[in-house]
Amino acid sequence: VQLQAYGGGLVQAGGSLRLSCTASGRTFSIYAMGWFRQAPGKERETVARIGWTGGSSVYADSVKGRFIISRDGAKNTAYLQMNSLKPEDTAVYYCAANWNNGREPDYWGQGTQVTVSS
Repeated sequence: VQLQAYGGGLVQAGGSLRLSCTASGRTFSIYAMGWFRQAPGKERETVARIGWTGGSSVYADSVKGRFIISRDGAKNTAYLQMNSLKPEDTAVYYCAANWNNGREPDYWGQGTQVTVSS
């Protein structure tokens, strides 16, 4: 499975951005997709995860109520709508696929920079 990430950029605090991540290859093997992020000097954080079949989603407490993860199975694409962005959301965001608690994702996309200015 290969993951191609899109989106990111620079936005003012309070603004919105949308990330997308498209899978190719053995997409039938995907059971979950989502995003991690890592800011300079900070540990990597799981941002959101969505189950590919049932669409159940999980969010980090830091983004609950502001970020929405969704997926389009026909397009093999996951989306992360980021609203009410804060400077502390500034990080490199990585899409990933197929992981559960305690496991590393099987697949990673390239990182995309999200910068939120105050």
